Amino acid sequence: MAKRAHAPTLFTAEEEAEFRAKIARAEEQIVVQSKRIEFYLTEYSVELLAQKMGNQEFEIPPYQREDTWEPERKSRFIESLLMGLAIPFLFFWERPTTGKLEIVDGSQRLRTIQQFLAGELVLGELDVLTELEGLRFTDLPESRQRKIRNRSIRGIVLNENADEQARFDIFDRINTGSKIANKAEVRRGALVGPFLDMVIDLSKDATFIELAPIPPAAVNLREREELVTRFFAYGDGLEGYKDRPADFLFDYAKKMTEHFSQNPGEIARYRERFNRTMQFAKKIFPLGFRKTPRATETPRTRFEALAIGTQLALAARPELFNQTPNVQDWIGSEEFMTLTKSGGANPIASLRGRLEYVRDKLLGA
Repeated sequence: MAKRAHAPTLFTAEEEAEFRAKIARAEEQIVVQSKRIEFYLTEYSVELLAQKMGNQEFEIPPYQREDTWEPERKSRFIESLLMGLAIPFLFFWERPTTGKLEIVDGSQRLRTIQQFLAGELVLGELDVLTELEGLRFTDLPESRQRKIRNRSIRGIVLNENADEQARFDIFDRINTGSKIANKAEVRRGALVGPFLDMVIDLSKDATFIELAPIPPAAVNLREREELVTRFFAYGDGLEGYKDRPADFLFDYAKKMTEHFSQNPGEIARYRERFNRTMQFAKKIFPLGFRKTPRATETPRTRFEALAIGTQLALAARPELFNQTPNVQDWIGSEEFMTLTKSGGANPIASLRGRLEYVRDKLLGA
């Protein structure tokens, strides 16, 4: 009787067949996913990168934020470049229509290089090359300038067949655990269209901002857009949700981009749903979506429970909008606090539990 390659346990012919079928399916999965991400390697001189940035030959998508590196970080990057330290690969996508390279990852580095070679960046505090502090590129001898311009940085170019999900996967994985971009930013770049346009616009709504305070750093990381996207995605139902919010939200945003493109009249209905919910929440929740009167941030779990639970209640009973249900007997309860704690928040049972709790309380169940 055969043995599994990875364990000494004996198993039947039927188990052997299933094991081999699993290996075959795994191999097929690898092949399919590998075909989605075809790329080639390239290498550019620092001088050419600066020129291409200046000539706008590189396209910067929306999820590559504005120039957000602080001067200290720019200086340390240039110091690493001058010292010949390894610089992370730049990632590009070859746009099928224009042939231009869209920056998937590396816009901050490229901006910094462009600014430095243009003499716009004054080097600040450095760790090793301390004598360069306070100097610009144009202050350096021509021989040193030439050596810097001739340095090269490697890049990876995804070919034109890479779809939105492939670019999302790459950008997400290379930035795992970093502050460079988050899921909301990547969706913003990969799924440009009417749905994301609506999300971005609603994230600036004055009532929403008042009800759901967000720290400035989180605002820069598109946290408000994340909350608005969750409002619609979870409010429309959790079919297909598999305890992985990022995948679910990406698929939902992609679906709604197509839906709005084909049915532009739907946009007004979704806007009305959001605005109506925010108006009602402002009336019945004294603290908005905050936990305390002085809170400066809005936990996602609490926002989801209160905002989406309210939306579901209004959908079930539209006349509720003209009423003022009492929320004081449950909003501060231990049960509600437990349902909205952040730990273990993403399993579907926990998510559904907090949404339905608020819905049922507002409906008087």
